[in-house]
Amino acid sequence: MPAFPDIDLANTDPSAIDLADPNLHAERDLTALWRHLREQDPLHWQPPRGNRPGFWVLTRYDDVSAAYRDTRRFHSDRGNVLDTLLAGGDSAAGMMLPLMDGPRHAALRGALMKAFSPRALAGVVDSVRTASRELVTEFLERGRCDFARDIAGLLPLRAICDLLDVPHRDRQLMLEMTSSALGSDSEDALRENAWVSKGEILLYFSDLAAQRRRNPGEDIVSLLTQCTVDGGRLTDEEVILNCYSLILGGDETTRLALVGGVAALLDDPGQWSAYRSGRIATETAVEEVLRWATPTLHAGRTAGADTDLHGRTIRKGDVVTLWNASANRDGDAFAEPDRFLLSRQANRHLTFAYGSHFCLGAFLARAEIGAVLDDLRERVGTMETAGPPRRVYSNFLGGLVSLPIAWRPE
Repeated sequence: MPAFPDIDLANTDPSAIDLADPNLHAERDLTALWRHLREQDPLHWQPPRGNRPGFWVLTRYDDVSAAYRDTRRFHSDRGNVLDTLLAGGDSAAGMMLPLMDGPRHAALRGALMKAFSPRALAGVVDSVRTASRELVTEFLERGRCDFARDIAGLLPLRAICDLLDVPHRDRQLMLEMTSSALGSDSEDALRENAWVSKGEILLYFSDLAAQRRRNPGEDIVSLLTQCTVDGGRLTDEEVILNCYSLILGGDETTRLALVGGVAALLDDPGQWSAYRSGRIATETAVEEVLRWATPTLHAGRTAGADTDLHGRTIRKGDVVTLWNASANRDGDAFAEPDRFLLSRQANRHLTFAYGSHFCLGAFLARAEIGAVLDDLRERVGTMETAGPPRRVYSNFLGGLVSLPIAWRPE
């Protein structure tokens, strides 16, 4: 992959760097910046800009994991994405699972956990494996593909749409809507399309939820319409918002992790060779792909109480950001953190968050990435880049939205 320019910290004040800017994450290599903040300024204050408030930046692994665990001092119930928190909070706060804390969060999570258990997902995982074999075989015969669009863009969406029982005729539309809701391949498209796409997704699930209330099935949309939380049924708005959360979380992050993993294999033929030889277990490789790609760059929180940390004070109500992208490269948590090592052991990455907000779909995401890696090892002999990749423009998601490759079978 082409190298992206890094930040010239010798001539740049870190406080002048705008971590809320999607261009920064799409166009610059932030490795040196994250290292500087971890070592010199682990509780970094991003100053206000214009009418936008400032926010705190946590970059060390131990600090980020501790903040994930501490839902008393670091709340999710005003929003968990930087942009919405800086705009005053998320309108879905208190209604969508990721934007809840406390007993109601635990009750709704408990209801959904049944649908995301390995046993409940067995049929979906079998479908994922079949779909992965079909997609890899089809595009391998063609000799080239855009891996981001043709494989990674289809497989996770198929899995989450199976769980939600989204009709097949609507799945291409769903892919288009989810792809532009949280990021885009250009800054202009991000600004123009994001809110439109979010609205379209919500309207789509409004209609689908109404259908499932009348005629429930075995899918998660039906489960949400029928489950009881705190003695009552979820409102229509709560059902729609949780469908929105599941489709975005289940599609975008796994897609970006898959693309990031293949891009890393293209960059490092030695790792590709080691994996193809069979010396590395797929389960181990999956964890390194997740750590390396870190598709969700940050999680946003609101301080629930005054908190002293690293000689500074976070005030109640302040916006606090937990940067997975930095924590997953922390040398105090990972040996050789800036190397892609598929054989890495004890890989306790934070890609799925931590604590009570640990990702519901982690088992399914791992199964999807593992299925593709297995098929690459079994069917692909050589692969190389076949065109310039394109990165996503977002301060929340990180990775590639296009990765043209040429490949040949074993």
